[in-house]
Amino acid sequence: MKTVLLLSALLYAALAAPAEDNQQTSAQEFEGPDKPQARFSFCPDGWFSYGSRCFKFITSPKSWFSAEEYCNSLGGNLASVTNLREYSFLQQLTQTAGQTTAWLGGFRLQNQWLWIDREGFYYTNWYSQSSSSSYPCLFLRSTYGWGNTLCTSSYSFICSKNPFGC
Repeated sequence: MKTVLLLSALLYAALAAPAEDNQQTSAQEFEGPDKPQARFSFCPDGWFSYGSRCFKFITSPKSWFSAEEYCNSLGGNLASVTNLREYSFLQQLTQTAGQTTAWLGGFRLQNQWLWIDREGFYYTNWYSQSSSSSYPCLFLRSTYGWGNTLCTSSYSFICSKNPFGC
């Protein structure tokens, strides 16, 4: 309970602190005149904050399983998607990295699509869905909805994690 109170007090203090005029852009923010600028971020350097999570785009292609292991080593998982705005953010993150596809944390098990981070699979954005039994791993397309393919294919990928580790 003390931890919750301490975190609440710190969050309140951070929100109440006045913004400085000479603030510099951090690695967590997108740059450009049409991109919103955050005043602070709880995400580690190199991670982008969106909603209540932190996201990191990894450009080195890996299989779905190796990508998930890599995300685990960073304290996260392959990214799940909970709504259209979040998917649009991840598409923009992919385009900014100069990529057109990226692994997400979706996979098919026993005729059901699941997220590796245990989020509910309520939002879908299929552009095309191949035979699920043969292609059980989900990937993002930077210009359209997602698709599925062999888990052994190599793609760049997006990791996500909770900034507070809980």
